Amino acid sequence: MTSFRTRRTTLSRGQQETWERLWPVLGRQARDADGRPAPRLDLEEWFGRSAPVVLEIGCGSGVSTLAMAQQEPHLDFIAVEVYKRGLAQLLSAIDRAGVSNIRLIRGDGVDVLEHLLGPESLIGVRVFFPDPWPKARHHKRRLLQPATVALIADRLKPGGVLHVATDHAGYAEFIAETGDAEPRLERVTGDLSALPISVRRPVTKYEGKAREANRAVADLLWSRKA
Repeated sequence: MTSFRTRRTTLSRGQQETWERLWPVLGRQARDADGRPAPRLDLEEWFGRSAPVVLEIGCGSGVSTLAMAQQEPHLDFIAVEVYKRGLAQLLSAIDRAGVSNIRLIRGDGVDVLEHLLGPESLIGVRVFFPDPWPKARHHKRRLLQPATVALIADRLKPGGVLHVATDHAGYAEFIAETGDAEPRLERVTGDLSALPISVRRPVTKYEGKAREANRAVADLLWSRKA
């Protein structure tokens, strides 16, 4: 069972050329051709430096990823997405901007958390506008189930931040209850300036449409307890 929908992917010629040139350096698959999980990442080797790492699950075309990586050059970013076209768009944007602190993984975010990353390896996890699977019979497909939130808590360093944004009121309530029930996390309120990562998100085209439709956007924040 997955938390995403299957789509066909077609790249433009330029995107395909950029993919062939940059993916071997900046990209990884969460699973190999036989369906086996990839080995655990050596983050310092992959990025070529030692820096705090932020994981973004479901980066889409990477608009937020790129903007926040440019705002926080002292951090390294791993963008996870199942759709090749979105990753190809982000690769092209990285190439144009000359940004060096983003790496990409194609696959399921839970796979990445479970197999590719170790305990207390992340300073932040971002999940922006995950699929709400609004029908009750599909709620089991939602990404942020209790087991996944527990896994995120395990992968965060003490003081690390889980930042979730959604425009679906029912999913926001579900996420809030799930995050608050995880004993290793505590809700972040009040002054946000002391957090180790920025929680200011650029407004994407998707969020702009949500606002035009008068759908309120909820930002939910937790910190890993010491």
